[in-house]
Amino acid sequence: MPIVAPAPHIPRGLAVGTLAAAAIVWGLFLLQPGAVWQPLAQTGAYVALFVLTWTRPGIKVLLVRTLQRWVVNPVVRVGFLVGLNPFGVAILETRGRTTGKPRRTPVGNGRRGDELWIIAEHGERAGYVRNIRHDPHVRIQLRLGLRHRWVDGIATVRPDDDALARQRSILAWHPLRALNAVNVRVLGADLLSVHVQLDLPGRAQAQDDASTVAMLASAHSLSADSAG
Repeated sequence: MPIVAPAPHIPRGLAVGTLAAAAIVWGLFLLQPGAVWQPLAQTGAYVALFVLTWTRPGIKVLLVRTLQRWVVNPVVRVGFLVGLNPFGVAILETRGRTTGKPRRTPVGNGRRGDELWIIAEHGERAGYVRNIRHDPHVRIQLRLGLRHRWVDGIATVRPDDDALARQRSILAWHPLRALNAVNVRVLGADLLSVHVQLDLPGRAQAQDDASTVAMLASAHSLSADSAG
């Protein structure tokens, strides 16, 4: 029996992300016209990434990870060191599953209260996802007030979660989050949701206070029932 090659897979959201990225590039060009080859080259790069995702996702992941590791991530880390975060991201620290050493990766800041959601653009291929599978204890560096601080957390990989729907829910009309979402869709090959429960300062005390209030309310209710 002949072996049938698997059909090419186009991740959900890739086409929309590619169109959005191209629209941003050409919109900026119309606002401030310059050399036309620049938006043409960027659009060509987006199309090439689309084709790679469709036909050779492994090659795309290798190219994107190399670019991020040696160009993008160092710039973001330096920005955090000097107190700058123009991209509105957070730094995720995991433990290497083989070395045990801390590994830091810029990720989208999908924080809501004491929770943070990350959309892993390379899915299970992402090194930090595999690290979380091995050890869920992480740290997140994000802005709390006027300063960037490290916060402990417990991370959980959520393959059951709809990554695109989750991404839309954490945008909250935030322009930097929207721009990050476009980049994730264009550069990603297989989106995956990761949930982090943050251990924010005062969270334990707030939980204790809530438990105390609930116990007092329950005791008052029992007293009222007994008196009745």
